[in-house]
Amino acid sequence: MNRFAVNLSTIFTEVPFLERFKKARECGFSFAECQFPYEYGIDEIVRELEEQKLTLLLINLPPGDWDNGERGIAIFPDRTEEFKGSVEKGIAYAQGLNISLIHCMAGVMSADIHKDEAKETFMKNIRYAAEKMAVHNMTLLIEPINPFDMPGYFLSDIDEAVSLITELNLPNVKLQYDFYHMQRIQGNLLTTFEKYKNVIGHVQIADVPGRHQPGTGEINYRNVFQFLEKNSYNGFIGLEYIPSGKSENSFNWLREG
Repeated sequence: MNRFAVNLSTIFTEVPFLERFKKARECGFSFAECQFPYEYGIDEIVRELEEQKLTLLLINLPPGDWDNGERGIAIFPDRTEEFKGSVEKGIAYAQGLNISLIHCMAGVMSADIHKDEAKETFMKNIRYAAEKMAVHNMTLLIEPINPFDMPGYFLSDIDEAVSLITELNLPNVKLQYDFYHMQRIQGNLLTTFEKYKNVIGHVQIADVPGRHQPGTGEINYRNVFQFLEKNSYNGFIGLEYIPSGKSENSFNWLREG
């Protein structure tokens, strides 16, 4: 049976972050994920998780200066020490929140960095982060992100992402497979998933266009969910979508099966 985790960074945004845990429980969720919890203390988040009987599954490493367009710092040679600090902070939060999955955003390419240099730095940083996380039985995720929503993002090709994972050859580095991004990048969703299922560590969903809930766009999610069950995907499915309308009203597709 497919298991779903509501993303508290993109859903229930009608209320402040710490109030979204209660909203998730009221809508019937037992599992959640979020992107960047770092504005809030670990104790504050633990309190909400315990009160609402929720399990948090995944966070992202700190991405740099998000408000000024940064989408990760792992590709920049002159920010290696900053990256190491972000790994330390991410692990501390993951430990405190009992999380085993951490997504590392790569970063947006700049004019003064060559692709080969960015790759070399990314690989060194991913290896460093993965080895630190392995001590705590944590898995590091990397994810191809489509170039329309995030122009210039270092990793926008799934074949390249899998090649990097293969080259690293670390058991706790896996692929985050977001059906929304994959549809915008290349389509061919199910065949590609089947091809790379052995390196997939987490799944996320949203519909295309708009990045709204399933049933609002072109992806046949009923087929996707049946496919995931048939292929014995035993991880969670993160609902990283932007609700069309009120968050509470965006789960009809889930109730309909």
